[in-house]
Amino acid sequence: MTTRRPAPTARPAAPTAHAAAPTARPVLLVVAHGSRDPRHAATVHALVRRAAVMRPGLRVETAFLDFNVPSVPAVLDRLATEGVRDVVALPLLLTRAFHAKADIPAVLRQAPPTLNIRQAEVLGPSPLLLSALERRLYEAGPAPGMKPSTGVVLASAGSTDPAAAVLTRGTPPGPPAGSPAGPVPGTPQWRHAVARMKRSTGVVLASAGSTDPEANAAIAETARELRRAGWCAVRPAFASASLPRTEDAVRALRAEGVRRVAVAPYVIAPGRLPDRIAAGAAEADVLAGVLGPAPELARLLLERYDGARAAGRVLAAAV
Repeated sequence: MTTRRPAPTARPAAPTAHAAAPTARPVLLVVAHGSRDPRHAATVHALVRRAAVMRPGLRVETAFLDFNVPSVPAVLDRLATEGVRDVVALPLLLTRAFHAKADIPAVLRQAPPTLNIRQAEVLGPSPLLLSALERRLYEAGPAPGMKPSTGVVLASAGSTDPAAAVLTRGTPPGPPAGSPAGPVPGTPQWRHAVARMKRSTGVVLASAGSTDPEANAAIAETARELRRAGWCAVRPAFASASLPRTEDAVRALRAEGVRRVAVAPYVIAPGRLPDRIAAGAAEADVLAGVLGPAPELARLLLERYDGARAAGRVLAAAV
């Protein structure tokens, strides 16, 4: 009797040297400056949460250079311990000043050697920032039916409200964006209302201020972009380091014949300098909120993340 041997069971082919496991997306590490003011961290976290919701599956972490926890080294150590290999570090800054050029690169270079770290570009300049500014101006500005007589000071050292809500003086604010009383941002009615504001609004774009010429040049260029976007007049102003101050810009608009002046902070989160700007807006009619967790700002975080991934420049390489 002949015994039949069972046919050999097929085994999966062994992986070749060229086969590789799928590579996980780099972790997005948002690096904020930090502040003793608790409103600052609360606003940063709200913005980061909004960006994470916009990109499901992307791991997003937050760290601070100073004053708040977790620190950048603490987060990097934790990521390395968890086995993370790739990180995109995004400076939560509007201009390339000292923190972006020196502080952040220095702390990233001290990261654990198992991490590959790419530093993304700062947020400004970007059309998305201009859109966020116009959103805050509309939220704080006159109601759509109000006669055009408004001058606006865009002060980039911000409102005192962590949620970027509106504080007004002298005249009730327009309807909140998206409310039943006013057009929804992005709709034709909203664009028409904003265009009407622009034709009668003088804008002073004021930053937190810097001794770095590149940072100040970026503010000047953003002011020119606002002018090209249709605002009738645009002036830069600064909360520190450079001149003019917010109050001087408000008075200059008054001297030019602007009857109604609004101050719109060009900063991300509340803190000491934003409070200084708010105080300087005492003679203005309207004070808008900080950029905060505006959807345009959240989209910009993801845009800078994608740009850093595509560029492929590694600041700190794993060994």
